[in-house]
Amino acid sequence: MAEKTAFVKIPPPEVLMRKVAVLVPENVHPFGLGVLAEVWAEPYHPADDNPVFDFVTCAARPGRVRGTSGFDILVERGLEAAEGADLVAVAATQDYREEQPEISEALRAAHRAGATILASCSGAFALGHAGLLDGRRCTTHWRYGDELAARFPEAEVDVSVLYVEDDGIITGAGSAAGIDANLHVMRREFGAATAATAARRIVMPPHRGGGQAQFVPSPIRAEDCEALGDVLQWARDRLDQPLTVAELAGVAHMSERTFARRFRDETGTTPLQWLTAERIARAEQLLEQTRLPVEEVARRCGFGHAATLRHHFAALRGTSPAAYRRQFTCVPELAGEPVA
Repeated sequence: MAEKTAFVKIPPPEVLMRKVAVLVPENVHPFGLGVLAEVWAEPYHPADDNPVFDFVTCAARPGRVRGTSGFDILVERGLEAAEGADLVAVAATQDYREEQPEISEALRAAHRAGATILASCSGAFALGHAGLLDGRRCTTHWRYGDELAARFPEAEVDVSVLYVEDDGIITGAGSAAGIDANLHVMRREFGAATAATAARRIVMPPHRGGGQAQFVPSPIRAEDCEALGDVLQWARDRLDQPLTVAELAGVAHMSERTFARRFRDETGTTPLQWLTAERIARAEQLLEQTRLPVEEVARRCGFGHAATLRHHFAALRGTSPAAYRRQFTCVPELAGEPVA
């Protein structure tokens, strides 16, 4: 779990993405490119009432672009086609160690123009080459984490998350996590219902790891924890109760000091930070999927009172529970309505 406080900026409803441009480097990985097309190049389906985008692919040298899986890609447009795009993504490549200068300049130009920038897996190196990771938190495939951090020491690399957004720069972990990252953008721009519709079409969950709005930590499953899996599940089943570290340590049959040390070793965070994050994730689910008043949501998540929930929600999400519900509710009649 990430320890750094994260904030999400919820855009006003009228700010919607229209143009999506994908920069295709040499030796492109076809799956990562396909993920971008699957999310953003889909035609209109009346049953879904999905948004449709001006989706363009472009390359430094238009024409035949080498692929890594026994076939190449035909890209007919040059990088100038990315001008004016609201979202500019760069596909992952086998040649991630080598900078492709034209792509670096196109990424910098798009960032200067205010576009959201996205890359997953080895594509994060392209953002590093462009200087867009300096001073920002980012992620990549776990195999590349140490190398990314060494190559770009000004970047804050966190391979414990599926994706992360920092000031309009979005990076995803492995290729499949690119789906999570792209659905996050869809959800941020168009709301939970639209993202859920896109996810159902792809046949995957709308968001993994509890529905965090800005970043999704890799799910800490019980079976992934050598000693504390049963304790984590025990706590998740009782989030509505006032749990303490001493109580959790007792369930684990450990002293508080030993428990705290083992907890950090296995989860990367502290027991109290983990509990708060789990409770916020539970609150998000209830806010998105139910009509429960915020006071009841707070009670069911173990915060006790709405004021406490609002405090932690603002600290971790940079917004209020009511504003979050208006933006991300899956209950149609609640969208846009004031919710207590």
